Amino acid sequence: MIQFEKIDAVGKITLNRKEKYNSFVREMALALQNTLKNCANDDSIRCILITGAGKAFCAGQDLKEAIDPKEPEIEQIVREHYNPIIKKIRGIEKPVIAVVNGVAAGAGANLALACDIVVASQSANLIQAFSKIGLIPDSGGTYFLPRLIGFPKATALMMTGESVSAEKAEQMGMIYAVYADAEFESKSLELAKSISEMPTKGLGYTKKLLNHSLNNTLEEQLDLEAETQALSAKSEDHKEGIQAFLEKRKPVFTGK
Repeated sequence: MIQFEKIDAVGKITLNRKEKYNSFVREMALALQNTLKNCANDDSIRCILITGAGKAFCAGQDLKEAIDPKEPEIEQIVREHYNPIIKKIRGIEKPVIAVVNGVAAGAGANLALACDIVVASQSANLIQAFSKIGLIPDSGGTYFLPRLIGFPKATALMMTGESVSAEKAEQMGMIYAVYADAEFESKSLELAKSISEMPTKGLGYTKKLLNHSLNNTLEEQLDLEAETQALSAKSEDHKEGIQAFLEKRKPVFTGK
């Protein structure tokens, strides 16, 4: 249900229930949590890429599991399946890229939006599908989407359940980039490899600062920037960046 492949310094995670549009069941959610944990602990992995197999990125929750009396109830699903995934994505001090290869609906859309960078194929679309079945957006949707595109648009998309094309999502500021279908896979991996060669520790600090910025006052954020800049300045990558600048060559970062 979860495929993992290491490509140079990129950890590629593929959601793999393509016959069910990669919708989540408990086994798949727990496997993704474990794979994310392994990627976080592996120093040789300096960027994480999450994508889907087949035509979809992720259609959210498998509704058959959600209504099965033998399976966990919806609150347990949210608390034990999705919340830990979102927390892991935000807590990993490495870049996490969502590579949206097709439809991303419900929890699938919000999983993507919780990532640091989101790219999508031209034929992809993102849908806050919850209202169509009488539910509320979970998996951090009510937290991230208003911050990405503003309160009014986020409210409308959540209430209408409108399907948003990749191009429109980019125009809204919901995602970073759209790639033509023919070159989507190669462009996405190229981006991930490029980021994996950057100063990983510094990128992790940047991510941590961005997380805090969602709740900090300006004064608190400025103090945290000063503290974190001091830590960044002690990294080997900072020393290499300075040395490469002085020697007029391309830096070779190690993520340390």
